[in-house]
Amino acid sequence: MFARSGHALIGSTLLLFAGVLLAQPGAAPPAKADLPPARDVVAARVNGQSLLEIAVYRALSRVSGPRRAEARAEVVSYLIDNMIIDQYLVQLKLPVDQKEVEEHVQKLREDAAKEKIDLKTMLTKLYITEDELNSELVAALRWDKFVIQQGSDKVLQDMFAKNLDMFNGSRMQARHILIPVKDGKQAEAQASVAAIKRNIEMEVNQTLAQLVPPPPDAISMQKERAKTVEKTFAAAASKYSTCPSAKEGGDLGYFRRANDMVEPFARAAFALKLFEMSDPVSTEFGYHVILAVDYKPGKEVKFEQAKPFVQEVYAERLREAVLSAYKSKSKIEIFEAKK
Repeated sequence: MFARSGHALIGSTLLLFAGVLLAQPGAAPPAKADLPPARDVVAARVNGQSLLEIAVYRALSRVSGPRRAEARAEVVSYLIDNMIIDQYLVQLKLPVDQKEVEEHVQKLREDAAKEKIDLKTMLTKLYITEDELNSELVAALRWDKFVIQQGSDKVLQDMFAKNLDMFNGSRMQARHILIPVKDGKQAEAQASVAAIKRNIEMEVNQTLAQLVPPPPDAISMQKERAKTVEKTFAAAASKYSTCPSAKEGGDLGYFRRANDMVEPFARAAFALKLFEMSDPVSTEFGYHVILAVDYKPGKEVKFEQAKPFVQEVYAERLREAVLSAYKSKSKIEIFEAKK
């Protein structure tokens, strides 16, 4: 649930087109309330550049019901991030050959033809103009060039060597408790998580102290402690966590070191010993306390085998680094959707 996509920007454009190409014929038209907005409606402005509501509408075309409002906020945030990144790359003056753009457009045209639809009709269904398509492809190609430029083989090999658990298939099972930050009160949320952790530790110690008879040896005590910690943590997660996993005692199942969870969460989880709890961990979702439950080691893998995934993870880290450096300096205005 905490994952972030590591795909290049071009992925979002091409996947969107694929959605239309694969749509079932005869699909019901959007409800009247979901008709596309006028092309002059602005969803947000980033350093004076407008993000049009029609771009948000395109991304929400397959979302309906109560999920739509929540999804809109996520889409707007993602598109704002894309704009910040592209504005940075424009300043770097990374060239994009128009021939490359035309090659991608031709590929889309061919894919559309396979589905017996012409490109113009497809773009109309997507509520996107040829100029908008061109701009999105230029931005995506510019990002791809930046990733390749920055992520040389030496850089990727170094990342691979220092983070083998990201690429060898290692998996962690963990439980967690999430407390969101309300009204910007981060210290309050952090303190709440710390207090929950202390209460769990205290309850575990009290339970173990009352065992009659006590475990006969250190190994038996260790097993009893692990069982008690997980049981106590699960009960606390069910009571306090705001994550949907609360109904499962905070159990998130198994996840990989990279691209299944946001980086701060994954980094903290994989640093834990089994049945050890983390200190409060801050992510964009709030503050967490994490309990490591199980660990499945990966298999030996060579850099050449893992290179595509290494590049994907590197691209996501690079995206995070650019946003970390420039988002706080950007002037961002977000407007409510017009009903």
